[in-house]
Amino acid sequence: MPVHPLGRRPLALGATLCITTALGLTSAGALSASAQVGPATTAPVVLTDKPGQDGSAADLDVLFIGAHPDDEASRLSTYGRWNEEYGVETGVVTITRGEGGGNAVGPEEGPALGLIREAEERRAVSRAGVTDVYNLDEVDFYYTVSAPLTGEVWGEQDTLDEVVRVIRSTRPEVIVTMDPAPSPGNHGNHQYSALMALQAYDAAADPARFPGQITQEGLEPWSVDKIFLNNARGSAAGTGPDCPTRFEPVRPTQNIYGVWAGEESERHGGRTWAQVEREAQREYASQGWSVFPDVPADGSRIGCDFLVQVDSRVPYTRGDLTSEAADPATMLEGALLPEPGGLPLGTGLETKVSSFAVQPGGTTQVTVKVTAPEDQPLREVRLGLRAPDGWSVDEPVGVGQVPPGRTETRTFEVRVAEDAATNARHLVSVFAQSPGGEGYSDVEVEVVPSVRGQQEPLTRVSTFQQWAEQNGYPQMEGFVKPVLTLPSGGEREVEVVLENFSDTIQHGEVSIDLPAGFSAEPATQAYAGLPPGESRTVTFTVTNVDGTLPTSNQGGTNGDYDYAVTTTDASGAASTTHPALELVPSAEVLETDGSPQVDGTVSQGEYPGDPIDLSRRWEGAACESPVDCSAQGWLTRHGDDLFVAVEVTDDVLGARLARSDCKRHWRTDSVEIAIDPTGDSENTSTTFKTAVLPVTAESDDPCYLRDADNHQGPGEKTAPGLEVASSVADAYDGYVVEVRIPAEELPGTVDPDHMGLNVFVYDSDTQDKTGQTRIGWSTWGGVQGDPYRWGVASLPGWQPPTVPAEPPVIPDVALKSVDSPQSIAQAVRTGVALAGEPAADPGSTAWLSGPARLRDGHVEAPVRISGTGLAHLFVWREGDGVLASETTALEPGTRWVRVPMGGADPRGARLLMAYEADSGGTTSSGRTIR
Repeated sequence: MPVHPLGRRPLALGATLCITTALGLTSAGALSASAQVGPATTAPVVLTDKPGQDGSAADLDVLFIGAHPDDEASRLSTYGRWNEEYGVETGVVTITRGEGGGNAVGPEEGPALGLIREAEERRAVSRAGVTDVYNLDEVDFYYTVSAPLTGEVWGEQDTLDEVVRVIRSTRPEVIVTMDPAPSPGNHGNHQYSALMALQAYDAAADPARFPGQITQEGLEPWSVDKIFLNNARGSAAGTGPDCPTRFEPVRPTQNIYGVWAGEESERHGGRTWAQVEREAQREYASQGWSVFPDVPADGSRIGCDFLVQVDSRVPYTRGDLTSEAADPATMLEGALLPEPGGLPLGTGLETKVSSFAVQPGGTTQVTVKVTAPEDQPLREVRLGLRAPDGWSVDEPVGVGQVPPGRTETRTFEVRVAEDAATNARHLVSVFAQSPGGEGYSDVEVEVVPSVRGQQEPLTRVSTFQQWAEQNGYPQMEGFVKPVLTLPSGGEREVEVVLENFSDTIQHGEVSIDLPAGFSAEPATQAYAGLPPGESRTVTFTVTNVDGTLPTSNQGGTNGDYDYAVTTTDASGAASTTHPALELVPSAEVLETDGSPQVDGTVSQGEYPGDPIDLSRRWEGAACESPVDCSAQGWLTRHGDDLFVAVEVTDDVLGARLARSDCKRHWRTDSVEIAIDPTGDSENTSTTFKTAVLPVTAESDDPCYLRDADNHQGPGEKTAPGLEVASSVADAYDGYVVEVRIPAEELPGTVDPDHMGLNVFVYDSDTQDKTGQTRIGWSTWGGVQGDPYRWGVASLPGWQPPTVPAEPPVIPDVALKSVDSPQSIAQAVRTGVALAGEPAADPGSTAWLSGPARLRDGHVEAPVRISGTGLAHLFVWREGDGVLASETTALEPGTRWVRVPMGGADPRGARLLMAYEADSGGTTSSGRTIR
């Protein structure tokens, strides 16, 4: 096994990181010979009969933190390459087992699906050399784009406690996580897993955070060296080995590193890491990934992905996408590998800025901490800063010798140039010099005007920005473009938030410059008396005066109608920001004299008004023609009932699901109707969403359900008042669904002037329970989870009934790790307790204390028990799965456990036991059956 220079602990077996482009290709990078430390081989997992000591304690190099099985899938090529070439061991934290996802391989859901998805994940990551997957047992409740809702369901402190415990138990030098920003369509679970990773990066190193882990569980604080996000914002421009250098970042001040996946793997017989990753991705069959196409065998056709460094406690090479930064070893340097020409491995270098936002001519302080390795001093240390042209910084300072393990701190003043561009990020570089090497670090500074006016952020964006400020990540603000929606032909109030960054009271004007087809009243407003450091809002009424403008993702630039907000200050200096408006379709739902007959047929005169267009694509492959997939819909009201009819044109009927499997409708042909009664829901937990499958395996009759809303489940139980019908022609060319929705079935009282509404059509042309195309009315990526982007329906003349708002019903059942033999086997091997929870205390443990044998049709073994609890027993064989299982309560003493066998020969298999102590915590043990 390769060993770190300077006698650092051995690097263990590891994982892979791949990177997926929009074409589904992956990436990994070229090696720097000077950084190579030798090849590694993948060793099998060794299981012995030493309970609780079946392998060495977990000691990872890299830890990926995600929300679901398969979240790591697009990075497996990189983790695998790191493992093969540098001996880097990667582990994976998966906060849920993805029980809320689809299932293309069977009818299982809930914990049974979680068990399937865990097995898929473990098989997939093993191709990249990853052996450790830590499931935290949180529930995957349904698709949402809300991080706050995810936090409410998971529990912030509980989840953070678990993530910190895994970090302190596995001691990685590098963390990789997901995108925490509430970008449109970004899964709320993904966002929240990243927030937990970023908070844990600091909390794991702080002995004052979760002190019980230290004082009661014997863990120690652990300082991770670096943390990365597994994607970068920008645009790639090519494939092949030089693609890491061909990337245009949105923010050049970020440290971005490219990895190319076209490199061939010796371990995998010369296949490229992109090919290896694709083979791994096909293991996620329950998610329909088994049909993923081959990637090119020619490495020159393989693209790149990019990772962005968020923070570092060690010196590093600047991630500026030069050939040096594009080397796949570069991200590991300073943490796991020595940096050529750099400071000794084990050196710490941290930088913090006192004020992230600074005006032209203003000052801020940069604090630099340099720490010597534990085993050697740093001699003749010199610290200094480099700033943009026109800026001034304090002179470099000599620190002298820093003894082993000791830290020296110096603070420098930075003065921003008087003519520095505002509303822009700038980079201040930090260097630490010692004879024989130099270390690098940097900080971002945002130059701001005296007064800045910005369009009000969405609630989720405001929440994220507050989190970023409170947790010391202000450089992560501003990633989400400010957008607001308004209905086609309608109006809304738009608030502009003014912020005074100066030290004097400010006054001036705010104006908005809208594109053609929009008007504002007023167009310019004055403000006065804005105190230093405070904010104020001014309000404009914005109207879409041209109702013919395209709506949804067909309007503007990628759906955005950009405009300008210009703010002047007391001196007359102007500052401009660039938000956007997004048009959503609108419809007037007229009342009909007679109630439509819900029969799957749209009769003449049954639905007054024009049909709505449901043929716009929002996700998936484009329709080949209107015959392939297109749709139109009709809406009306009679009394307190809403009626929706949808006519779908289609050339291939997707898989017929059994009536008992009427769920996860996106797997086949279906229609989804989404209603936000008040028109202002922050997430779908306060909305109504029903889906109709036009046929089932048993008949041509429809079935319906509710999903990802206020109350999910079979339609007959969750919305018994609905009336649903469908019709399918014998010579199949599509179908019609028709639905009556009583207002009392909605989760709140309807606002008849502004009811949120959307209709989605899911098209599948296969029998393998995978969808190909999604079309609908108001169409954006991830729109099914974004009520603010749904269309707007007005219902003139209606006084809707009062419907009490009901608290949302959120699924709360997840597979527990004590019921997963795969997780138990890992806990036995590594000694790390299950689910990120503490191990049982010594007075409440239970262990398999002797040999396991087959006797009289049972597997039996002695158990030594020191406290009451529940034993979860599995006869388990690698490759065959569970042969038998049993759950039994145990009392203190030495006792025998027995698992009845159903005829299978268990000899050579393993008896695994997870013990839940009544006093809390678990122990895991295993024995080979003789």
